[in-house]
Amino acid sequence: MPLIIVGFGILLLLALILLKVKPLYALLIVSAVVGISEGLGVMATLQSIGWGIFDTLRNIALVLFLGAMFGKMIETSRAATTITTTLIQWFGEKNIHWAIMLTGLIVGIPLFYNAGFVILIPLVFATASVARVPLLWVGIPMAASLSVTHGFLPPHPGPTAIAGIFHADIGLTLWYGLIITIPTVILAGPLFANTLRNLSTAMPPSTATTTSVDLPKPSTSFAIALFPVLLMAVSTLLQSQLSEGFIKKLFVFLGTPSIALGISLLLAISIFGIKKQKQPKEIYRLLYSSVNDIFLIVLVIAAGGGFKQVLVDSGVGAYIKDLSEGFRFSPLLLAWSVAALLRVSLGSATVAGLTAAGIVLPFVSSSHPELMVLAVGAGSLMFSHVNDTGFWMFKEYFNLSLKQTFLSWTMMETIVSISGLLGVLILDTII
Repeated sequence: MPLIIVGFGILLLLALILLKVKPLYALLIVSAVVGISEGLGVMATLQSIGWGIFDTLRNIALVLFLGAMFGKMIETSRAATTITTTLIQWFGEKNIHWAIMLTGLIVGIPLFYNAGFVILIPLVFATASVARVPLLWVGIPMAASLSVTHGFLPPHPGPTAIAGIFHADIGLTLWYGLIITIPTVILAGPLFANTLRNLSTAMPPSTATTTSVDLPKPSTSFAIALFPVLLMAVSTLLQSQLSEGFIKKLFVFLGTPSIALGISLLLAISIFGIKKQKQPKEIYRLLYSSVNDIFLIVLVIAAGGGFKQVLVDSGVGAYIKDLSEGFRFSPLLLAWSVAALLRVSLGSATVAGLTAAGIVLPFVSSSHPELMVLAVGAGSLMFSHVNDTGFWMFKEYFNLSLKQTFLSWTMMETIVSISGLLGVLILDTII
């Protein structure tokens, strides 16, 4: 009976999303329906949802807001433009698609998917036009890189929120995510793009590139954009090498995601704001707008935390674990499968990942929590189609037919998802 109620809840969530109900409201409604139906009672259900929301916000809100503000400084400073043009110069025209792939990775780390896509798309158009190469040949590597960072790498909302639910170490999650990211983005990016060279698309009318006036220096752009990731990654690596003492405590402190992002934000404000003689009011306006942009996403994630808590408090998680004790299967494969099924059904990668995390939470103790985060993240990217806003964004920007979008975007997302799963399973045999 508990599984039937959860299944009904997921169907209700799908119906509400199809009816254009905002994911925030849909998750709250489904959480209440599932909690009451599972026998928690009205007050206990509301308390469960409230605690889940509070616990989720307590763990990740500061990281997400700092990440959004840092990304806004990278965006408005045009550091992303500098990174792109520099890499294209280094790689040359014959390897432009590799340059665009690397650009997407570097830009995708500090920026959220939509922001990175909007910033890079004019540069992709201009590059394809000047180099006279097929548009998708350079567009797919860019989209693949942004998608992988969105699904695998903290401080992006999805993996950060799931890491909070699983109580996974964010530094280790980042390290494992980076290991999986490289082969995944190569397969789904340049290598897959080579198969699309004959898929002709019309060049959009706006292909003008950005002027080089007032662009930040390449060294500065690379250093600031990568600083928080390097700080978290190096801190995690050194923690296992250093003996107990002040130095180790210092690196533990500096590698905390909120501290690493806070330091990075101060550096970005200093170099891209104060040294560029921006007025304090202008800097404040940029930071305020970045928080405003991410606020709804944070609320959706918080609502997902409420749904997770309802599943825990109602005993659904324990029931699923007891039911599956007689079966032998990988919890990583289960996590990926649940997230993939929800992604195909619901469309939203974030909602699919958060919902899946609540369902498979009891199995985290059977595996590495960091790998469980990545398994869910990979599953949440599976087979994007017409119920996903990313599908339509890619279709319209690249002026594609539905068939072309399925052959390019949907296949790329599927390759990312399956490659990510394979990477997680391989890592599980090593660590």
